[in-house]
This record gives sequence, C-alpha cells and structure tokens, in this order.
Amino acid sequence: MPLVRFTPHLRRFFPDLDDVEVEGETVAEVVRALEALHPGLAAYLVDEHGALRPHVNVFVGERAIRDRRALGDALTPTTQLFVLQALSGG
Repeated sequence: MPLVRFTPHLRRFFPDLDDVEVEGETVAEVVRALEALHPGLAAYLVDEHGALRPHVNVFVGERAIRDRRALGDALTPTTQLFVLQALSGG
C-alpha cells in the first residue's frame, strides 16, 4: 500500500494525522481513503471538482504530481506520497 507522509503543519488542523499506508492505485483513490480516516481532510486538499487546491502540493517520491485536476497519477504499493501545505506570510 502507498505510504502517505504529511507536513507537520497539517497536524494543526488535523491533530490525529499521522503518516499512514492506505489503499489506492491513483492519487485520487488515496485522497478518498484519507478522507475515510480523517473526515474533512479531502475538502482541505481538493476543491469541489476533485482538483488539488492551490495551497497544497503532493509529491510522488521526489516528483510533484502531474495531474492536479483529476489526481490520476498512478501509484504502486511501494509509492511514498508527500502531502505539503504551502505556507505564506511575512
């Protein structure tokens, strides 16, 4: 199962969020699996059309996902995903 890792900053909004292995052959399937574990997380990551929100980045290994709209990037059971929230401010 793909392993999903999160930036520590996301734990501010989801205190029980830990790195986790979930079922999924695409990034979209992983987001749905994460939503089942952490209700509300999917709405934070994707918009009402299922596209990745501008303030969120997802990496498959060391490469940013290519399909930010449908999240169709293919995953393998040994894939590591990294979910990062973009930070801004001064």
